[in-house]
Formats: sequence, C-alpha cells, structure tokens
Amino acid sequence: MATPHTDHEQFLRELEAPYALPVNAVRFYHDNGYIKLKHVLSEPLLTWYGNIITDAVFRLNKLTKPMEERTTYEKAFLQVMNLWREHDTIREFVFSKRLARIATELMGVKGVRLYHDQALYKEPSGGITPWHADQFYWPLSNDNTITVWIPLQDTPLEMGPLAFAEASQHIAIGRDKEISDESEAMLTQALKQFEIHETPFELGEVSFHSGWTYHRAGVNASEKPRKVMTMIYMDKDICITEPTNSYRTNDWKTWLDALPVGSVANGKLNPVLYTLE
Repeated sequence: MATPHTDHEQFLRELEAPYALPVNAVRFYHDNGYIKLKHVLSEPLLTWYGNIITDAVFRLNKLTKPMEERTTYEKAFLQVMNLWREHDTIREFVFSKRLARIATELMGVKGVRLYHDQALYKEPSGGITPWHADQFYWPLSNDNTITVWIPLQDTPLEMGPLAFAEASQHIAIGRDKEISDESEAMLTQALKQFEIHETPFELGEVSFHSGWTYHRAGVNASEKPRKVMTMIYMDKDICITEPTNSYRTNDWKTWLDALPVGSVANGKLNPVLYTLE
C-alpha cells in the first residue's frame, strides 16, 4: 500500500519526466499563440499539490473586500505571486522540469528561466477576466515568453476557463491596454475577426500561451472557487528593455532586481529551470 512518502517520491519523478508533445504541437503553438495539452499531470499529483497551494493562497491572500466593492480587476481573481518562495513543496511544483521543457520546446529556444509564478483563484460569483495580453506588463526584449495555465480541478464553462483569440499574437492592436473594462470593450470589437477558442479543461489538461496572445476568462457561476496555478517562463537569454509604462517599471524592480537595461534577465528570482542538453 502506498504511503504519503512514496506518493511524494512518485510525484517528484512525474514532475521531472519528459512529456511527449503531440505531432504538430509546436507548429500549432506558433500559428495560434496557444495550445491545450491533455494528461500533462496526473490527477493524484494535482490534488496533492493543489491542496498545499490552496492552503497557501488563502493564508497569504490580502484581498478581503466584499465583491461589490471591488474593481473589475479585483473581481476577476485572488492573485498570489511567487509561492515558490513561501513553501518548499510548492517550489517543487513550480520548478518542474516537465513543464519547463514543454515551454522550451514550444518556443524553440535553448532553455527557459522563471519570470514568476502566480495563483489565480476565481471565487464563486467572481467576475470576468477582461481581454488582455500579458506582455504589456513585462519589460522584455523579445516575444519568447510563455505562460502555463494549470487548473487544479475540472473546469467547465460555468467556472470561467481561459479563452484564447487564435493567432492574435500577430497583431499590435491593444498592446497599450492594461487589464480593464476598457481593454474588454475595445478588444471585444477588435478581436471579432479571430476565432475564439473557449472550451472546458479536464483535470490534468493545461494550456500554454504566448505573452502577446489575447485571452480572457468568463465569470465563475459555480459554487466553488476556480483554482488555477500558473508559471511564466521566458527565454533564458532574454534581455531587459527600457520600461515603457508604470507597470513595466514595477515589474523591472519587483521581478528583475532593476538590473541594467540591455542585460540578461537573470535576477535572483529568475532561475533557469530547463536547458536543452
């Protein structure tokens, strides 16, 4: 009979083991700016680490205002970042070579380093996550950035799974817009020319999306929180660019140690997680 200790050892092996990408997955990602992959992580692993992540999220969360008093951004989710620094077991999950290798292979780079992790918990009655592109916030020198979105439960449409505007990473419309009611209104119109992919996530299914791919999520109409863990990866050789908005300035100072513009983004919070052998 398995024990918690042997289960943990098995989970560690799973987090390290390679995942075989489907045929044409890399082409699909580059064409469409995202990909959804099934059976990337096992249900027992996600349940075990998910319970630990959830405990940390509700312990560290500082957003306690009633829903009706929150901004659109605050209604979208509880957001807790860099959980890997708070708990050694969560660090194992965030530093998974299995996931970092997928990111490396999809982008076609020599390796990836961590930008940061963030838990995104959409509470029952939580509002929409407006249309946006993540790289608006990042002072980085190229487009080789990617986010893995990992639901910690089955995520039907009523819970607000992530939706993607296919191939939208190729357009510049809206790249000056933060997550807001304005970005939702403007991009809802601008993205009508694109196919919108919005489907449920099974437990064990994850998505990867490019930093400039437009995405959103609907409301959580269920009675349970939509629990999601994410990691943002960047090309291990990516450099820092001059911040062009206040959010990028904050990220430069918070996640990148305010390293000199033009230098590799290798701050103390940005370890290399996978390198091609």
